Amino acid sequence: MSRTELSDAPSPSPGGPGTEKEQSALSNGLKQRHLSMIALGGVIGAGLFVGSGAGIAAAGPSIVLAYAGSGLLVMLVMRMLGEMSAANPASGSFSVHAERALGPWAGFTAGWIYWTLLCVAIATEATAAADIVTHWFPGTEPWMWVAVFMALFCVTNLVAVRNFGETEFWFAALKIFAITAFLLLGLFAVVGVLPGVDAPGTANLTGEGGFMPTGTDGLLVGLLASVFAYGGLETVTIAAAESENPVRGVAKAVRTAMWRIAVFYVGSMLVIVTLIPWNDKSVIAGPYAAVLDYIGIPGAAQVMNIVVLVALLSAMNANIYGASRMAYSLIARGQGPRFLGKVSASGVPRPAVVASSVFGFVAVLLNFWWPETVFQWLLNTVGAATLVVWGFIALSQLISRRRLEREAPEKLVVRMWGFPVLTVVALLGIVAVLLLMLREGDTRTQLAFTGCLTVVLIAVGLARQKALPRGGDGGASSSAPGAGSAEAEKGDGTV
Repeated sequence: MSRTELSDAPSPSPGGPGTEKEQSALSNGLKQRHLSMIALGGVIGAGLFVGSGAGIAAAGPSIVLAYAGSGLLVMLVMRMLGEMSAANPASGSFSVHAERALGPWAGFTAGWIYWTLLCVAIATEATAAADIVTHWFPGTEPWMWVAVFMALFCVTNLVAVRNFGETEFWFAALKIFAITAFLLLGLFAVVGVLPGVDAPGTANLTGEGGFMPTGTDGLLVGLLASVFAYGGLETVTIAAAESENPVRGVAKAVRTAMWRIAVFYVGSMLVIVTLIPWNDKSVIAGPYAAVLDYIGIPGAAQVMNIVVLVALLSAMNANIYGASRMAYSLIARGQGPRFLGKVSASGVPRPAVVASSVFGFVAVLLNFWWPETVFQWLLNTVGAATLVVWGFIALSQLISRRRLEREAPEKLVVRMWGFPVLTVVALLGIVAVLLLMLREGDTRTQLAFTGCLTVVLIAVGLARQKALPRGGDGGASSSAPGAGSAEAEKGDGTV
């Protein structure tokens, strides 16, 4: 198997444990088909199936506009991240880009808040998946299934990156088949070509209070709910660093992001609110199952339980992978404990995989023991973490684009649309969503907790940056943006 020396590797330090090559030799085990499926499947997260009912209940048919608006913001963020990742692929993705553009403190903050976010997400996904399976096997306990899932995906990620790629390939294939079948059946029902199903026309779009039955307030609540359904799209830029052709893989994934978001998210919302009244209790409980039941699919609820389970397990697998690679990247740049930065002969950062899995499993236990206190605190702490990461992406691209145009224009394989105007628009959009979070009590609490965590990480990152001697150990030692380990990135389109 070929090996890659990544751009997030630290400079060798005298007396340090291991050389740069020993600590940065991740494999190139992901094939283009793996990366393509990860890009496609990554769009179809559990949040799309689980959380969309609440958004429809808040906004009514105008949820379509909410998903379209938040989708446009996500497209801009992904385009910016794609530009930087295609120019300089790295397993640390936006953390490495933030370090290059803003300084080591930014890479430290963006990387560790994302790692925390993924580990908490692993816990919520494992718990939700266990709840589904426990209903199928009433004599079992949720903790048994959590242990099985955690062990399964930890081992999958420990063996070789190819195992992660194959597992996610088939998970993604199942999700894509499910959402495509749903959209086709829904479209046939909308136009009235399904036997026994009458075309609803626009009755559900304009009736029951109109297209915006809850007014602007409802639309804004729906917008806020829809933003967080898009989480997880960043994984493809992390995985690209271990693929056969990182530059081509990232470029292809980013360029197809627009139609994937439009079809999967906006298209499915339009099908749901066209076929079913927005205030129907079945829609709030499970909009996808409600549509399948409406068009006469036998056992619609169980069909959707299977689809949701696949989405949850896929997210667990991807999040363990993403968390371990982000941790590895941070450690390789001197931003974490070195003993976790070792890489196996097969090119897997096994200590980072174990650490990420253990943290996720501990979070699961906290959910079982103290669901309303400690675990809720964890959830609040990462409630707005995705927006913090997106903010770092936008700021990094705003700075790095000028530098690339000046120093290496040939690396701009993917270009942000309408730079710098749309970059600023995206930044303003992120700020607007953060301000929207102040409207609701729950999201206001999440914003406060995430803000505190972000401030603490920035303070620690700045203190580390100031304390370490200039030109010393790893990327964290350099105080100038773009200095340190990140300078090791190659300019030939490889990593």
